[in-house]
Amino acid sequence: MEEPLPPATHAMGNPSPPRPPGRGEPLRLRRISPRRGWKFAPAFWTTASVISLAVNLILLAVLLSLGRQLFAIKKVVEQQVLGGLYQNFIWMDQAHIKTTIPVSTQVKAQFDLPLNTHTVVVLTEDTTLANARVARLTTGGLSIENAPATIVLPAGTRLPVALDLIVPVDQMIPVQLNVEVDIPLNQTELHQPFVGLQEVVRPYYRLMKELPDTWGEALCGPHPSVLCAWAFRYTPDDTP
Repeated sequence: MEEPLPPATHAMGNPSPPRPPGRGEPLRLRRISPRRGWKFAPAFWTTASVISLAVNLILLAVLLSLGRQLFAIKKVVEQQVLGGLYQNFIWMDQAHIKTTIPVSTQVKAQFDLPLNTHTVVVLTEDTTLANARVARLTTGGLSIENAPATIVLPAGTRLPVALDLIVPVDQMIPVQLNVEVDIPLNQTELHQPFVGLQEVVRPYYRLMKELPDTWGEALCGPHPSVLCAWAFRYTPDDTP
């Protein structure tokens, strides 16, 4: 005798729960359909990747531009500020003060001047010598020997004399002359301050000089490889 079929409403409205597979029956896998929200994930990650790449490119461009400005500022500070100060301090220490000083003054002269010499004097007017003696005079038939006489020496007569006297000097002597001055500063008290200024600036100047001047020098170093030098068109000889 056949068993009655179950009602249709029971079969459609209240399905029987699945029975666990028995021993020897195959395991059936249920396929789970993906949720609708996961459909937007690929588009989101693609957009985020594009935005991140664009931001990185912009930051890289800004960094390169900023690096060029920093290299330019570094070169100005090294060569014109610190280098200029350091070199000028050296030149100042090696400099000389050269000038001409005009001197116009009066010098007081007060001393005794001894004179002991032979010279010739010239009479400026007729000079009478009284109580002179004539050793020998012969005129016509008259002869006079060792006789007193008065003699007149005419103006212009040259007389050899011996001077032996002390002349006192007391007067103001005008002095006008140009004095040449040449003073090396490294032999004055300014030498030590100039050397001290050099010592203050030197470490900062050397520090700035050792820093790279270009991106090629910064990335390739002082001894670049062939590939790095070709990529950045950089050689150590380009370094100032």
